[in-house]
This record gives sequence, C-alpha cells and structure tokens, in this order.
Amino acid sequence: MAYPITITPTTKSRLQNIDFNNIPFGKYYADHMFIANYADGKWQNSRIVPFDNLSISPATFSLHYGQLIFEGMKAYKDVSGNAQLFRPEQNSERFNKSALRMGMPEVPKELFMEAIKELVKLDIGWIPVTEGSSLYVRPFMMAMDNHIGVKPTTEFQFMIITSPCGPYFNRPVKVLVADTYVRAFSGGTGAAKAAGNYGATMLPLKEAQKDGFDQVLWLDGRDFDTIEEAGTMNVFFAINNVVYTPELDGNILDGVTRSSIIELLRKDGYEVHEQKVSIKEIIAAAENGTLTDAFGTGTAVLVIPIGILGYKGKTYELSPVEKRVISPLIKKQMWDIMVSRSPDKFGWIIKL
Repeated sequence: MAYPITITPTTKSRLQNIDFNNIPFGKYYADHMFIANYADGKWQNSRIVPFDNLSISPATFSLHYGQLIFEGMKAYKDVSGNAQLFRPEQNSERFNKSALRMGMPEVPKELFMEAIKELVKLDIGWIPVTEGSSLYVRPFMMAMDNHIGVKPTTEFQFMIITSPCGPYFNRPVKVLVADTYVRAFSGGTGAAKAAGNYGATMLPLKEAQKDGFDQVLWLDGRDFDTIEEAGTMNVFFAINNVVYTPELDGNILDGVTRSSIIELLRKDGYEVHEQKVSIKEIIAAAENGTLTDAFGTGTAVLVIPIGILGYKGKTYELSPVEKRVISPLIKKQMWDIMVSRSPDKFGWIIKL
C-alpha cells in the first residue's frame, strides 16, 4: 500500500445509542473518522481514529476564505449483510476536479479508495438495513495554513466522516424557482463541490422555506430562464415521457446518481436529452398537462418526485406520484442495484 493507514479503534462505541428506526439525515456520526495531512508537497500521516472534535487555529485559512471541498456518497448492505459502495471511483474523480478548481492538491485515487474502504469496514455495524437507509460517507478537504491573507496555500487536511441516515425526504418535494438569486455563473465554481457554493444558497433557501417550499431550483444568472439544478440535487423533467435534464455546462454538478439514471433510462428505451432546459417550457408543459414527471436525483435524495413548482408567485401542482411511471421505476431500479437485489450489469458496485 503506497499510503499506509494506521488504525486506532475506539475504546467505547456509541453504536448502542442509535435508534436505527429514527435516524434523521446528518445528525449522528459513526465511531471513527479518517484523517490525512498534506505538507511539503505530499500526503502523509494517514490514519483512522475515534470520531472527535477538531482542534484548529482561529486563523485557519479555510475558515476565512472558504477553501474547502467535499463529496457525498453512501455505503449499503447487500441482501446477505455485506458492505458495499456505489461507484466510489466517480466520487474520487469529481473530488479531484473540485480540488483543481479550488487550487488544492489532488487526493490520489488509491488513498481515497483505501481510506473509504477501511473506514466503512471498521464501522460496518453503523450501516442501517431498513429500506431506504444507508451510511452516508462525507470526504472533505480544507486548507490548513494559519495565516490571514489571500494567497495560495500549501497545507491541507483530507478527512472522511460517516453518518447513518434514513431517507432525506419522505414525500414529494415542493420546489421554488429562484428568479432573483443566482447560485452559479459561467467561469465560476458551479461544477465544483465547494463549500461556498452552498453557503451562498442559505438565504434563498431560508426564504423559500418560509413560504412552505423544501428546495430552491436555480436558473442561469444571465436570463433567468435556463434551469440548472436544485439545492441538493440534479433535476429531470419528462414531457410526454421524453426525458430532459440540464446539460453539464460548468455551472452544475456532474452528479454520480444523475449519470447512472441517464444510463438506466436509456437502457429502458427512454429518450433522454441532456440540453438547455427552459423554465418557461416546463411551466407551459405543467399548464397543458404534458409534464408527465419531474424529479430530483442525488446521493442524499436518490430519486425524489417534485410535487409542486413555485414560479413568479404561482404554484403548479404536478401529477400525483401514483400516476407517474418513470421516477418510481428508476428509483426502484437504482435501489435494487445498490443493495444487490438486482444484478449489477454496469460494474457500479464495489463489495468490501
């Protein structure tokens, strides 16, 4: 192993304190975490230690200038109780694309993969087995230089924490289309999973939730017409069962779930278009009844139907879930592959 990992097991597990029938997303954390340091131009001191708070300087660069990236992925148990991961190499590749965009060092794929495998195997007991539940895996990297002042950084910390979780949403979501605020713009960091991208969305989300919505659907910042993505998910729309999803134009995330669903839909014979999608066209389809499905996809939500769209003071109630074909079908197909209820014909699953 090019990057040896030392493991210090906890002496007191917290696993017995968890009610696996009530595990809100992102509230509880497993017993261990992974840490590696980057200094002198190389990754070093890779270790798995008991989960604990960090001790850092108040002058830590990432706290002041937002040089922090992350990934989201999940571990599952198959029907025999064995741990497995879904397309982790894709997360490794996207993590390094984010790192390059944010002026940070890449994490070698071998280190990324071995760290996740060892951490999940150590905390396998934290993977829930109830339907729709999983172990959320959060790799992240932050600049650790201790100085105030905007200049390139040289010290970084790569960490991974894990969290048992149930479904992110347990009902169709209500989505408000943003026609004032902007999430990303050409030449920006929209395609990177950078912390600042999410911090800037908190005020619009707060305002949307005050009006009874769950998520914000972002439009381009120039004409406020082209749909980009929602707060925690890529989006898909079906007009007369032809599927449309925003193209990867540098402003949205190249979702691992998104690409998997496109592949599954095409295998099932659906016509899928990755292109610019106009909010006006979607609203027109909602009004004339040709919008047969709309759903979000992502690691956290998997596949979640959009039940209501809010746009320019009006709300559009979309077709009931029980009348939809695409989103329930694709959700079941994805989940069955993730837990090995169905054969993995794509090579997506890595068993631990």
